[in-house]
Amino acid sequence: MDADDPVPGFHRIPCPATQRIDGKAVTMERSMKNGSVTLFFLVLLLLPLVNGDSYVRHISIIAIMYAVLVSSWNISLGYGGVFNFAHMAFFAVGAYATGILTKTFGFSAWWGMPIGIAASVAASVLVCLPVLRLKGIYVILVTFAFGQLCLQIVLNQRELTGGNFGLVSIPPLEIGGFSFRDYQNAGYYYLALAILAVTVAAVSWFARSRFGWRVLALRDNEPYAVSRGVPLARTRLATFAFSAIFPGAIGAVYAQYVRSASPDMFGFSFLTLALSMLLLGGTGTIWGPIAGAFVFTVLSELMAPLGPGRYLVTAVLIVLILRFFPRGLAGIPEFVAAQFKSARRTAKKSAITTGEVR
Repeated sequence: MDADDPVPGFHRIPCPATQRIDGKAVTMERSMKNGSVTLFFLVLLLLPLVNGDSYVRHISIIAIMYAVLVSSWNISLGYGGVFNFAHMAFFAVGAYATGILTKTFGFSAWWGMPIGIAASVAASVLVCLPVLRLKGIYVILVTFAFGQLCLQIVLNQRELTGGNFGLVSIPPLEIGGFSFRDYQNAGYYYLALAILAVTVAAVSWFARSRFGWRVLALRDNEPYAVSRGVPLARTRLATFAFSAIFPGAIGAVYAQYVRSASPDMFGFSFLTLALSMLLLGGTGTIWGPIAGAFVFTVLSELMAPLGPGRYLVTAVLIVLILRFFPRGLAGIPEFVAAQFKSARRTAKKSAITTGEVR
């Protein structure tokens, strides 16, 4: 047995087609990916300097926060194959924990993010324990019920959470005399962008790590993976806890940005919105959920004049994209590349045939 084998029995068998790929092509593909990542973050980094409109800044911050949420949800749902419908509840728990401890108990606003992360991870461990060995619809029911349980606690503990009215006047982040709300919320914009960058780096590491390979092995063939020594309960618990770090962090920042936490954060509409972004972008990919979050947020704002009709248009758009691109927006570049290679191969065969005839 190979000591470096992440999952005993899951050996990487070289694909003949892969072996024939030219080294220069692989290097070029990696350079293009690295260049695209650099360009993406460079555009977001320079956007506040180019456009100072407060409305554009607000939509950008919300889109970045959604990108963090759906990208981290992709860890358990996309890579893990576990229908964890409590992920949005982790975001809300982080927001409420930050608001309660900083407003009611006088903690410094800078403790907000550590508090949000700790509360979110604790909630993920709590909800994961009952579903360690459950599958399918039972996981959905338990995780969704957790969010509804949290909602009822929030509504009933009015003295602490504000009940139906939510928790308001949460202290914002400040450094000396500078508030993160100054300059059209420039501080919150760059803080959210930094969290997105950390999330992308963490998901990229996860997808290439031994931990990630074990999660994928359990998703693709659970009985065989368990028979080869992959611990199901421990791996699932670690997956839940790891994916809960990021909604806890961004939930804390969101609460300090809007200075409130609402019971609607536990609602079904918020859950379906995030799920739509994830499916639109493509599960099991690094950049698909991020693309889905940005495209969905921008389209929703552009179609705001349509009123409730925009939800129908958005639903039709998602159905059409998933119909022709089952992997979502993340599958479009691969589809275009495959079509280009096919056309190139056909042209080459045609040229060879023409030369033989001559």
